[in-house]
Amino acid sequence: MAQQSNYNADSIQVLKGLTPVRKRPGMYIGSTDERGLHHLINEIVDNSVDEFMAGFCDEISIHIDKDQYVEISDNGRGIPVEKHEATQVSTVETVLTTLHAGGKFEEGAYSVSGGLHGVGASAVNALSEDFEVTVFRDNKIYKMSFSEGVKKTELESTPISKVDNGKTGTKIRFKADRTIFIDDETNENINYDFQKILLRTKEIAYLNKGLKIVFSSDYHDNLWPNNKNMYYFEGGISSLVINETRNKTPLNKTPIYYEEEIIRNETITNNDGKAVVKPVKTLVEIAIQYDTSLGENVLSYANCINTADGGTHVTGFRSALTRVFNDQAEKLGLIKDGESSLQGEDTREGLTAAISVKLSNPQFEGQTKAKLGNKDVRNKVETVVRKALNIFLEDNPQIAKLIIEKCLTSQRAREAARKARDLVLRKNALDGGGLPGKLADCSEKNPDLCELYIVEGDSAGGTAKMGRDRKYQAILPLRGKILNVEKARADKMISHEGIQHMITAIGTGFGNTLKNEENNINNNFENSNLNGNESEGIDLSKLRYSKIIIMTDADVDGSHIRTLLLTFFFRYMTPLIENGNIYIAIPPLYKLGTGKNSKYCYSEEEKEEFISKSQSSKNIRVQRYKGLGEMNADQLWSTTMDPDTRTLKKVIMPPDHDEYGERNPEAEITRKTFENLMGDDVTPRRKFIEENALFANIDT
Repeated sequence: MAQQSNYNADSIQVLKGLTPVRKRPGMYIGSTDERGLHHLINEIVDNSVDEFMAGFCDEISIHIDKDQYVEISDNGRGIPVEKHEATQVSTVETVLTTLHAGGKFEEGAYSVSGGLHGVGASAVNALSEDFEVTVFRDNKIYKMSFSEGVKKTELESTPISKVDNGKTGTKIRFKADRTIFIDDETNENINYDFQKILLRTKEIAYLNKGLKIVFSSDYHDNLWPNNKNMYYFEGGISSLVINETRNKTPLNKTPIYYEEEIIRNETITNNDGKAVVKPVKTLVEIAIQYDTSLGENVLSYANCINTADGGTHVTGFRSALTRVFNDQAEKLGLIKDGESSLQGEDTREGLTAAISVKLSNPQFEGQTKAKLGNKDVRNKVETVVRKALNIFLEDNPQIAKLIIEKCLTSQRAREAARKARDLVLRKNALDGGGLPGKLADCSEKNPDLCELYIVEGDSAGGTAKMGRDRKYQAILPLRGKILNVEKARADKMISHEGIQHMITAIGTGFGNTLKNEENNINNNFENSNLNGNESEGIDLSKLRYSKIIIMTDADVDGSHIRTLLLTFFFRYMTPLIENGNIYIAIPPLYKLGTGKNSKYCYSEEEKEEFISKSQSSKNIRVQRYKGLGEMNADQLWSTTMDPDTRTLKKVIMPPDHDEYGERNPEAEITRKTFENLMGDDVTPRRKFIEENALFANIDT
């Protein structure tokens, strides 16, 4: 590496104005991919939401035109326009051209705000090739324009029309700089994703009851008439919870809803950097609903920002939940002296909840704000949740008993699962190697080189054992269909012989978390205070095979077995999917022959193409493979198991949230699909079949 000859004052660069944003945009908006492009919209919308939370706005509009100009307007107070003392230019220019300029650093303009760092609007300006601001204030219309963060026109004012007399608000119109938001792989411009923006728009409306928010896009006119949507929820997060449980059977039909504003004297730092004691407001809002399902869905927010990684507000919520249900269970005589108390996971089975806190000085982890760190918030949320739950449970004793009995059933199932797991481990230890008897293991001991084929039935398993590469490929035949784990608790799951064999063969244990990963703040608190049982989790260091391959027949039963296996991995071995270890083998559907030549076809289209290209289609031999057992060992090897010729599909799973903490629509669709198609409720499954029956490829 060449050495720099001189290092002096000339080597030091001082970046002025918004130059740092254009030079290092990722530092300010996270990235320059699609998420960063959407972040530009979020930053401006968040400012309008701040106006709503301050009590001066009740309507926000977002529009994308055909040229990808984004226009965001609100009916708030409008950005101040008078000369700012520190910069000696108008306040609106200061806000849009100066980093860390805003009304969110000390109580005054905003008591609560999502914007913490004061770089939002100015960063959007810097990263826009065209940016125009219009302010309605003091019965005048003020306009100013910029390009790449540089002022193009001075602030100009015109009298407001009589029709709009008294109108206030801010309208910002910008076009993202297309030289910055480019896909690195394709070198093409990145475009707005309608569904992702719509999801965030709807989320904002849920979190701010009484706020009307409209999102429309002429750029997405192919979606007409669904390219314009308006959201307004009088119930706020209670409506959000109802929407999340719409396909479930609730135990409490109306969500437990409670909000409270807590005012406490706290030490804060003022603009002069001095510590002062002031009354600080914190608004806590919660909505809770239990249903008959086995999962948990807790959505948490701080100042309208989705805290995907939780934080102190979630910690307070969980600890209150566990304590209240233990107290109520003891009062009702459902837990007697000497009996084990409920643990956190017991009280969260079948739970859907939303937690929203709004505070004046949020402490997030970085600009992405995925986790709330305010220590005092835990106690505030815990106090509110305990109060709300106690009131509801005492006023509704029958529902209280239903929920507590569900918690106790979850506790018994957890204990039974633990005993069953220990029994399996002891049994395997007594058996010697601990591996299932039906497993034909490979001789290679390096997991990176090893593959496990999970095969449908003993017949196909026998063929696979004869056709495999014994050094690298292991075969585990399953007898019949495994348990549908979407409808069963962990104790039933671990007691199922086929599932026991898979867990033992894979070697990692089971669970939806990594065993060796650092516990988050919520688990630390719960375990230390409530003697919580630490989940076994997945230990990837004990993974025996880098590829776990599902190989089933190419018929309806095979598809069902594959779906049951995917459901199991999705619910109980999620880290294996996230780590890229789960695959699906694609066996051929047909063997076609003309004379001495033959070809394997893996789809109907491939078969039809072969026939259409053959000179004599009448003499083509067509053999349809409905089962793996219909192939001999050599055929199965060459078509489905040979690494040089086989086709495998890797099973991937979209992350729950992106790096900005925003919910990923694809993850939500994945979760809902498993719930609807594999769960207890028949209605969504029937609806899915009715809507998709014509697309089904059923082999008759």
